[in-house]
Amino acid sequence: MSDSPSSPAGCEPARPRPDASAARSAPAGPCGPDLTVARLQRRLAEFAAARDWGQYHTPKNLAAALSVEAGELVEIFQWLTPEESARVMESPASAHRVEDEVADVLSYLLQFCEVLGIDALKALAAKIERNEKRFPSTGSGHSMK
Repeated sequence: MSDSPSSPAGCEPARPRPDASAARSAPAGPCGPDLTVARLQRRLAEFAAARDWGQYHTPKNLAAALSVEAGELVEIFQWLTPEESARVMESPASAHRVEDEVADVLSYLLQFCEVLGIDALKALAAKIERNEKRFPSTGSGHSMK
């Protein structure tokens, strides 16, 4: 899925925002507040159905495709220094590559969740709660033990 366009019509590529309030004031439309996980999953399902790809979208195949796309994301950063990797979004060419691979990873993850009936947001929220209990904050910022 590496040949996807950089962003849907009318959408600007995501860029780090200095202020989280900018996200709350996003316009309506394909990248605004109407953009939901469920709508993205529906679009992905419609895209696959229109091409008769549903037969191939088994949990095993989607997990494998997710792994391949995650590997392609890693490949971008493989030989960069920590400093270079922190600046990867400064170059339009590398930013485009990173965004495409992130989109591919998310696409396969959402399709995987749809096929198995997993609510990705609930699963993530539950995992964060378990991790907060498993790794309580020590206040030092260095609680990786």
